[in-house]
Amino acid sequence: MKQNSEIICISCPVGCPMVVNGEEITGNQCAAGIKYAKEEMTNPTRNIATSVRVVGGDMPRLSVKTAKPIPKEAIREVVDAIHQITMTAPVKIGDIVLQNAAGTGVDILATRNVNTREGLSH
Repeated sequence: MKQNSEIICISCPVGCPMVVNGEEITGNQCAAGIKYAKEEMTNPTRNIATSVRVVGGDMPRLSVKTAKPIPKEAIREVVDAIHQITMTAPVKIGDIVLQNAAGTGVDILATRNVNTREGLSH
């Protein structure tokens, strides 16, 4: 792990400021902080939540998220791929919006229902 890295733990609402010095981790108030710091120093990952356009829906945008965390270095490529998507209503919670986003092996999922706009037929 990196020497003398300062990080803020995001495992819980406390937000402990921690220092990682080799294998030594200080500043955490719970065991989750230790786990977070180790992962952040060796394999940082993030969840993404954003939205995509919807055609013919009762809403113009659909909220989406990653099915699981992706490597931090893939964020830009995944977000760019997501923002190229336009869905056609109806869409249901849990529908796969994009498979294997940017080669990460992680799917992008719908997080809400978007119904067909009244008066439109498909």
